[in-house]
Amino acid sequence: MASEHLGEDLSAADAGVDGQEPSLTRSFGIRSWLQDVLETLLLAAILFFVINTLTGRYQVHGQSMEPSLHDGQYLIASKVTYWLHPPERGDVIVLDPPNRTSEVPYIKRVIGLPGDLVEVKDQRVWVNGIALNEPYINEPPSYPGNWVVSEGEYFVLGDNRNNSSDSHSWGLLPEDHVLGKAFFSYWPPESWGEIPHYSFPELLEVQ
Repeated sequence: MASEHLGEDLSAADAGVDGQEPSLTRSFGIRSWLQDVLETLLLAAILFFVINTLTGRYQVHGQSMEPSLHDGQYLIASKVTYWLHPPERGDVIVLDPPNRTSEVPYIKRVIGLPGDLVEVKDQRVWVNGIALNEPYINEPPSYPGNWVVSEGEYFVLGDNRNNSSDSHSWGLLPEDHVLGKAFFSYWPPESWGEIPHYSFPELLEVQ
């Protein structure tokens, strides 16, 4: 009788506490580990989608924004900023060049807004009759010109005025070509930091 009871006890132990067959999944937590991995991957995918929807990463090509930005520099641009309000004078923006003259996005500075009169004369840029103070440019512009900025368009220039493909050469920038506002440089390490935007107090004083 004793041996019969002992056999019954061993069988119950082999079957597990709940009377089911032993499982490696339960014993080693494989199911729980797999669930954690899937949840982590799902969260990473959601974050990747959100970040790419709200921001973009771009590389500076050429010297058109010297000395503010340099060839090969990597930037992060905010797409959501201009969902909330339009570009402002002095903003450094990423844009698709008009007429698809290049497959590579351009990086320029907003100078003129809709309704502005932009003139380049006496080696200075004038907006609505006011000469701009531009400490960020590489050298004064050597070309003349004048442009009336229409509704839904912007006038943009590179900080390296005489070596830049911008509005002085191909005209006004349609609003739907603006990709975002550049706000942070993350490579190379020595360029790490916020992008230098600028405001024009001389224009604000007369508004």
